[in-house]
Amino acid sequence: MYGPWKLLVCGYPVEDQAPFLSFLEALGFKDLPVIFVTEEDLRLSLETVLNRGDKDGFGTASSMARAVILSGFTHNDLHKLISGYRQHQLPEQLWATLTPISEKWPITVLLEELSKEAQAMKELRKAKKEQTT
Repeated sequence: MYGPWKLLVCGYPVEDQAPFLSFLEALGFKDLPVIFVTEEDLRLSLETVLNRGDKDGFGTASSMARAVILSGFTHNDLHKLISGYRQHQLPEQLWATLTPISEKWPITVLLEELSKEAQAMKELRKAKKEQTT
């Protein structure tokens, strides 16, 4: 995938940040740089925040939507991370991958778009379920 190999993590309370890093290590992503997005970063572009160092923002509280933005992942690693997350039954969150277009977006715009997409998918699944019953 596009971009440097990193994760941007949004909306994780402080008490969930270290366990998330441990989860990544258990999946074999020990050397993966992780940046915890802070409230002050919401108006910055993904590209700007991705230039920060590993563990930047760690220990800072966050009330934004819970999301992980993947950058530079292979298809196999993407699958490994998302399926591992689901298998561990961790809290629901939004997922995104960095693109040449999205890297210019402010974090807040991406989170809004992800939330809209998630809501549309829930409504679609609900409509399909209602059709089958």
